Amino acid sequence: MSILINKDTKVLVQGITGKSGSLQTKAMLDAGTNIVAGVTPGKGGQEVYGIPVYNFVAEAKAQHDFDAVICFVPPRVAKDSCFEAIDAGVKLLVLTTEEIALHDVVEIIAYAKAHGTTLIGPGCAGVIAPGVCKVGAHPIRFFQKGSVGIVSKSGALSYEIGKTLTDNGIGQSSVVAIGGGPIWGFTQRDAVELYEKDPETKVIVLLGEIGGGSEEAAAAYIKAHVTKPVVSLIVGRNAPAGKRSEPPGGVVSCNLDTATTKIAALEDAGVHVVKNPVELVEQVRQLLK
Repeated sequence: MSILINKDTKVLVQGITGKSGSLQTKAMLDAGTNIVAGVTPGKGGQEVYGIPVYNFVAEAKAQHDFDAVICFVPPRVAKDSCFEAIDAGVKLLVLTTEEIALHDVVEIIAYAKAHGTTLIGPGCAGVIAPGVCKVGAHPIRFFQKGSVGIVSKSGALSYEIGKTLTDNGIGQSSVVAIGGGPIWGFTQRDAVELYEKDPETKVIVLLGEIGGGSEEAAAAYIKAHVTKPVVSLIVGRNAPAGKRSEPPGGVVSCNLDTATTKIAALEDAGVHVVKNPVELVEQVRQLLK
């Protein structure tokens, strides 16, 4: 099995007729994803790559069985779109939209949690199980099936590390990019928990960044519960302390410290902390022997 998605996952695409929605629908189909329907209000009755389009999620639900939704809609309608998807009873909701108002993000996360929906995002690249399925934007050519589970905030960083591992003959079980924050539905800690339980994952790779406390939370969970080897790369470790930076969501700025506290917490949890992608490849290779 893969975490979050598998060969049996059935997907609905919100915003399927838009530029990003249609582009990523084609890419997901090429990855083997079973997309059963799409939704764009006012575009019901159309088709995108043979996928039927409906005006509302409830209309699609009446005709199709699906357990995952990926959302490519403008920020102003993201909350209503997510509520629609959650009300349909989906297990997984991937929210790719960036620049959503923070109060809307808080409501979306709370609504998903109250209804038992796993929310990845906002502003995320989603999840891929190489060779099996993807519900997100990861380029399939960068990845190959294997036994390394990756979690990252940044989509671009997850692409880079996935490609670096693939180029060195090391495949991945799943790759999850959760978004830049400052708040998330699905967290690094959540991913580590699932990878620990996943029989296909032999090594966990945690890609972190300066700012926020999510890496420390993951480290605390690793120290208490994780038996599998974990390798971590923290990017931005040379940024000066006390600077401020806007996260990719662009809604708030956050105090940035150096990577020192994150590295200390991870090392205290027994994590193999590396300084660059080359070291990461060598460490993973050793752990897979």
